[in-house]
Amino acid sequence: MLSAFFTKLKHVFQDKAIRKRVLFVLFILAVFRVLAAIPVPGVNEAALQNYLNNNNLASFLNIFSGGGLSALSIVMLGVGPFITASIIMQLLTVVSPKLKKLYQEEGEAGRAQFIQYARYLTVPLAALQAFGFVTVLTKQGILAPQDFFGTLVMVTVVTAGAVLLMWLGELATEFGIGNGVSIIIFAGIVSSLPQKVYQAYLNYNPSDLPNYLLLLAMGALVTALVVYITEAERPIPITYSKQARMGSGAGHVSTYLPIRINQAGVMPIIFAISILLFPQMLMQYLSAANISWASSVAAKLDAVVANPFIYVPVYFTLVLVFTFFYTAITFEPKTVAENLQKSGAFIPGIRPGRETMEFLANVVTRTTLAGAVFLGFIAVLPSILQSASGMSNFAIGGTALLIAVSVVLDVIKKIEAQLSVREY
Repeated sequence: MLSAFFTKLKHVFQDKAIRKRVLFVLFILAVFRVLAAIPVPGVNEAALQNYLNNNNLASFLNIFSGGGLSALSIVMLGVGPFITASIIMQLLTVVSPKLKKLYQEEGEAGRAQFIQYARYLTVPLAALQAFGFVTVLTKQGILAPQDFFGTLVMVTVVTAGAVLLMWLGELATEFGIGNGVSIIIFAGIVSSLPQKVYQAYLNYNPSDLPNYLLLLAMGALVTALVVYITEAERPIPITYSKQARMGSGAGHVSTYLPIRINQAGVMPIIFAISILLFPQMLMQYLSAANISWASSVAAKLDAVVANPFIYVPVYFTLVLVFTFFYTAITFEPKTVAENLQKSGAFIPGIRPGRETMEFLANVVTRTTLAGAVFLGFIAVLPSILQSASGMSNFAIGGTALLIAVSVVLDVIKKIEAQLSVREY
């Protein structure tokens, strides 16, 4: 297996086109890391680290900023505003038939226009988040107080940083390998690992050795499970008549329709954590504005989030609900059944039309349940491990692990596809 890996790696760097794409992605990541190291002025680093260690929302957003928030860099928002804009646009397809048609029925041109709307929405979202962060961090004593002009400049710079990072991610997608936005998030996750390992080394106590071994074993097991579930699919046999496929002849041609176990990816976890932490963020903003009742509400919300017996079941349930919701948006059995019927295809033993739609709906429901339970387990795993081991510095981040493994698998598939095209 190791020799096969090095053989593929050799082919990657021997092929000029693939080598150029890989090097371009590495260049984009280098630019991103330079930007993430440029802090905004007036940062109190000690207060910042204390804030990040005691704030679940900030820790979660730090993942999607690619680590930019941990240094309060000019790209502290990361690709978070673009991800939020994309989520909002996808939710709007439920209530807007025009957007739904644009996203699902008008091909690549429609999707390109849909993404363009998400880009437009990213700018005001980034400005709003930048203003909120600057206000809260200033009230917390993390940023030095600014006058109106100073605040305006800082908000403008942070907003521009988010838009710039979105642009870099799209360049990486177009001229590199894989999804550029996901690769930027992956780079931020990986870049934080050395610091976490070093912190674990500094805090190491021989009596904690069983806990460390348990965490390493759980990390390996969960990684293998993520790979397995991410790649797993339920194949549904599909038969095309040769006449429908080729315009002449008789007989049938068989293939299959893959129904992925985890069709929703990491999006349900993002939805769930946003629902859980948005009230906390709002109350923190109001308490920073010296509103007395907001401070007490924020303290109660912090207590709820810190209580694993409340937080874990609610979080798990939300992930289940949003997995079914997101799958219903992205996969419509009725549309798939109609497309199969139009193309002269059918599922053996199932009548085209309504029966095919019902069969697909039942299969998707069962596979989605398995995927939803898996996502819920990955989401609550860090909280369970922290409660069981008492170690918070080196807990396995389920969301971060899922993103990292998904990005690696996607890049490997894209590289193998490029190699296969050139080989044949």
